[in-house]
Amino acid sequence: MTSLFNTPLCAGFLFASLAAGIFAGQAQAAETAYPLTLQNCGRPITIDKAPEKTVSIGQSSTEILYLLGLADKVAGTALWVGPVLKGYEEVNAEIDRLADNDPSFESVLAKKPDLIAVQFQWQVGPEGVVAKPEQFEELGIAVYTSPSDCTGKENSAASDGVRHQVFTMDLVYQEIRELAQIYNVQDKGEEVVADLKKREQAARAKVASAEGKLSAVFWFSSAADADPYVAGKNGAPGYIMSALGIENIIKTDDEWPTVGWETIAKADPTIIVAGSMERRRYPLDSLEAKLAFLKTDPVASLMPAVTNGHVFNMDAQAMNPTIRTIEGIEALADAIAEAGLAK
Repeated sequence: MTSLFNTPLCAGFLFASLAAGIFAGQAQAAETAYPLTLQNCGRPITIDKAPEKTVSIGQSSTEILYLLGLADKVAGTALWVGPVLKGYEEVNAEIDRLADNDPSFESVLAKKPDLIAVQFQWQVGPEGVVAKPEQFEELGIAVYTSPSDCTGKENSAASDGVRHQVFTMDLVYQEIRELAQIYNVQDKGEEVVADLKKREQAARAKVASAEGKLSAVFWFSSAADADPYVAGKNGAPGYIMSALGIENIIKTDDEWPTVGWETIAKADPTIIVAGSMERRRYPLDSLEAKLAFLKTDPVASLMPAVTNGHVFNMDAQAMNPTIRTIEGIEALADAIAEAGLAK
């Protein structure tokens, strides 16, 4: 007797059934099994169930939650650099902002959260100005920190940190996927990651012809009568420049070192990228103050990048290792193309 499993019809049926099962598994991620334990910034964190009330300390952490469709789970936010992502203005206006900068430990606890989502360890970390993670965990509140602020990076209370490992968007994608897993919305997480990757590839293609021809300095801000804070080679601006084939004239591992304008002028960058923000912590936080400085400073005003009009503004949030880094790539690619520098 001939086995049915050897017939072409049955073999085809089995192959089709197996393929359908495989593709179905790819199309829909597995449900989160609680309690969920993740390794986060060198610490194990355990999530007993999908969080119902979250306090997000850091604009990027907040915006990722919004993109994942979790705004209704956000009880309070803090630490904002600029306007919220376009399309989320009304959503964000309904959520309590605990502070534009540093929230108090007590104000966070008052929201009775079951999760704290943190963008920077200098807010909640070993030397956190808000608290240490252990202070929340002692009260049964889990703390999830953006991997981009701790992986390959040495943080301290005295500086913005030293990044020993080159930042890539993979760290942001890790954060999106892990937060999606924490809240059991994995499919939405994959959708967000896919969209960001598609946008980056389109921006790269727009100025591919300029690769290797341009150099730049990213200027975040300046304290009073002090050298500017500019981007080191391993942070988010370094990734933006690398994606577009631009040389960063600043070679240090420091995240945001201070470098004198004489040194910057000597390196002669083709482009100056100036941070635009709503924050007003330093005198040159505002874009208007930066532009006025570049026009009047005896050294900076003579730089070819200034005299040629190759000073481009960028949302400061894009200069941090966040989902907005993709916006930074897009904005700079557009500016380079419009200025005719991609020819």
